[in-house]
Amino acid sequence: MKRRSFLKVVGSGLGAGAWGSVAPGEASDVAPGEGSRMPRRTLGRTGLEVSIVGFPGLSLVHEEQDVCTAAVQDALDSGVNFFDVAASYGRGDAEIKLGNALKDVDRGRYYLANKTRLRDKESARKELELSLERAHTDYFDLYQLHCLIQQEEVDQALGPGGAMETLIEAREEGKARFLGFSAHSTRAALEVMSRFRFDTVMFPINFIEFFQMEFGKQVLELAAEQGAAVLAIKPLCRGAWPEGMERTRRWWYRPVEEQGEVDLAMRFTLSQAGVVSGFPPAFLDLAAKAFAAGRAYRPPTEEEQEQLRELAASCESIFHRVEKQVSRHEVAPPAHWPDSPHEGCCGEYYA
Repeated sequence: MKRRSFLKVVGSGLGAGAWGSVAPGEASDVAPGEGSRMPRRTLGRTGLEVSIVGFPGLSLVHEEQDVCTAAVQDALDSGVNFFDVAASYGRGDAEIKLGNALKDVDRGRYYLANKTRLRDKESARKELELSLERAHTDYFDLYQLHCLIQQEEVDQALGPGGAMETLIEAREEGKARFLGFSAHSTRAALEVMSRFRFDTVMFPINFIEFFQMEFGKQVLELAAEQGAAVLAIKPLCRGAWPEGMERTRRWWYRPVEEQGEVDLAMRFTLSQAGVVSGFPPAFLDLAAKAFAAGRAYRPPTEEEQEQLRELAASCESIFHRVEKQVSRHEVAPPAHWPDSPHEGCCGEYYA
């Protein structure tokens, strides 16, 4: 990958819609099917054309570098051009592996998003510089505040002296083209959006939480008002693991795993107004299934919507508890996985 400055790629043809774009809820103009390319959508007011399913950088913490590099190349070959990672993923392991996998790839072939979990300006600046080094690049297309949950985190990050000052400086310096945030509570998302006009909003949008308590609806509505693009996380979440059920993988929530269910779940998420791209869970096999679902995307039928609604009624929400905690200003419970690759990034809220 050649190191290219921000100014050289602002006018890049990558965002020119060479493969066409698809709006939420609309049929793709790219023929569906296993052999087709990934449809793309415009990332809000940024003008970037990104794949409707993005690559989850956290998935790389489970594998060795050669497997990670092959997975990244497969994703590129299938039309994925949007990669997201964070410094807290595996304490930098995911950043390093993704950086190594992309370092010989033309920087004009993909968009790279990163996030900082740190809340103060000085620490966030140090982390930004380290993240750029690990990524073998001199800019990120999108740089985000990571995993906002409590009101106090929003207050600290937005300063004075908060991490937001680093984000703004990074944009001014050409080290970040656009700015966003990720949040895991409605209160945090709405609060931070009321205080800064972000380019992107990363928030959990999946059928269980939406049907059970309209989780995400207010965020989608405000994002639409502000012209911010929504990046959906947890699209394949099937809720909490049922008590006594043998877990198919070591993860804090149960994902859908069969291709048919993956297709339905992704159709639901990608059909929500304002959602531009969805990021599957942190496992390469599930990511591959999500990519296949993205290539074959179409809006869900009424029958499929009802099928998802019935499935949602039989599942347990993973966000109902944290929504209550945030509203009551309660302290988070202990970490779910003591050695989780997600440690330091929201995992401590979900027991």
